[in-house]
Amino acid sequence: MNPAKTSVLTPGRPPAGLFSAIVIVAALGYFVDIYDLVLFSIVRVKSLNGIGVTEATAVTDQGLHLLSMQMWGMLLGGILWGVLGDKRGRLSVLFGSILLYSLANIANGFVHTVEQYGWLRLIAGVGLAGELGAGITLVSESLPKEKRGYGTMIVASVGVSGAMVAYLVGQEFGWRNAYFIGGGLGLALLALRAGVFESGMFEQVKNSAVSRGNFLGLFTNGPRFYKYLRCLLVGVPFWFLVGILITLAPEFGKHFGLQGPVTGGLSIFWCYFGLTLGDFTSGGLSQLLHSRTRTLQVFILATAVMVAVYLLALHGVSTTTFYAVCFLVGYAGGFWALFVTVAAEQFGTNLRSTVATTAPNFARGATVVILPLFQYLKAVPALGIVGSAGLIGAVLLLLAFWSASTLPETYAKDLDYVEE
Repeated sequence: MNPAKTSVLTPGRPPAGLFSAIVIVAALGYFVDIYDLVLFSIVRVKSLNGIGVTEATAVTDQGLHLLSMQMWGMLLGGILWGVLGDKRGRLSVLFGSILLYSLANIANGFVHTVEQYGWLRLIAGVGLAGELGAGITLVSESLPKEKRGYGTMIVASVGVSGAMVAYLVGQEFGWRNAYFIGGGLGLALLALRAGVFESGMFEQVKNSAVSRGNFLGLFTNGPRFYKYLRCLLVGVPFWFLVGILITLAPEFGKHFGLQGPVTGGLSIFWCYFGLTLGDFTSGGLSQLLHSRTRTLQVFILATAVMVAVYLLALHGVSTTTFYAVCFLVGYAGGFWALFVTVAAEQFGTNLRSTVATTAPNFARGATVVILPLFQYLKAVPALGIVGSAGLIGAVLLLLAFWSASTLPETYAKDLDYVEE
């Protein structure tokens, strides 16, 4: 065992089952989380039109601004919820984050100005930052080590399907009602709180003298920071896919001269349909191969292929072909939940929630850097919209592949230890 780690005994509670209340609540919480997370991208144009922003360039610019506000919220929330998860417990974060983003979701349905919209997307982002990390941590610590990959696979597969429901609700009921429905679903989920128990590993560490939730501790130890950085880099490419290629699908469609117009909402629907299947596949494959890192490498390479197809092979094609490629981009990018699982498995119980919550949110929050960089690079005549996206994508995917190739293997790793 690494000398920097100390074994911790867990209480005598038996391991949870694959379809226990812990897995079900984490999956449904992630479902509502994803619903709200992508709902803005789906209703971006209609909602901005609805509050008086109608000029095409303004819709794009204001949409990117609001997306950045949401991501800043997730950056802040990632630190807040991650530290609280290790100090106060996984359950308090799981349900606290669901409550916050549900209330913010409802409030989004009442906005009438871009300024109101922006601040509420910031608050929603803070709330959205907590659920996935807390859920994955709780599931990872509660299931038998040989089966936890299946548990996180279920959480992810159920969760990301929330994006498809968000699209259907947004199309059928309008953007304001879509926000109200999302908030209502989250509040209803809180009723299941009584059936979920705290992680036994956390309860044992809570009663010890070990330091918990020390966020700065991730940066003061060289090897620990190096490992944390590689965890982050694995997840960043997915938000390049969603934040650039899929969210801006209407703009790319016009550039490609497609045979008909495409919508951001339907592009997200097909991307997340692919992601649902991709997360299921990557989680299952990591169990079959007994390797998280090899599975990550396979999916990152597949993502690189699909990015190349998206940017180089869609000129003049039909909208049906375009949406099919969006589906395949999502499927290839279906290593998101596996990335969060690997991040959680890399660190001890006293830092696990901090890592599992900050890593995906810092990866998501990287869009606050990616979006302005994309805007700057696409103005360069030699690059344009395709060249700038290709350059950013290539760099991020190379870094992700290198990171996945050098991280320690964590399949069936014993998580019952602490970081000193």
